[in-house]
Amino acid sequence: MSDIGSSIQSQLKSFDTKFAGNNVLQQLEDKTKLPKSYLAVSASFVYLLLIFINVGGIGEILANIAGFAVPAYFSLFALKTSDKQDDTELLTYWIVFAFLNVIEFWSKAILYLIPFYWFLKTIFLLYLALPQTGGATFIYKTIIAPVSDRYIVVKNKKSDDIRSAVNEAAGKTTGAQIH
Repeated sequence: MSDIGSSIQSQLKSFDTKFAGNNVLQQLEDKTKLPKSYLAVSASFVYLLLIFINVGGIGEILANIAGFAVPAYFSLFALKTSDKQDDTELLTYWIVFAFLNVIEFWSKAILYLIPFYWFLKTIFLLYLALPQTGGATFIYKTIIAPVSDRYIVVKNKKSDDIRSAVNEAAGKTTGAQIH
């Protein structure tokens, strides 16, 4: 049990260190005399509590904000990097998110029968959106890709054909493959 407590404490300290330069969190910390990590955890708890109790139907909008805000934040960073991996992960998330929204739209009557639906949806969307979990990739590969692969056939571009021909010719003449 002490391992869990020390792990949580190290995560909170890591959060405080990572966001030491954030002016908004610094001002809140100065006013409340609470560490930034405690403020973030408290705000997250209140946010999830509001979704859980769903007063006045606020759970739906808060769940959708979580489904848009976190991945949109990561998408803004991905646009500024040259790495293709983060682009692929986020594109996969947006495909899964769209798929879920279409299903949800057509099954609204059933969704009201599921208790705490918006809370469960928020947790699921966070699982999908956070890169550490790989949730969107898992859902895409196991559910969406098998269905979509039957109907979507991607044709090779001329440049892909030329590239493969050059690679094949280079392999035959030198015995080495170009990667």
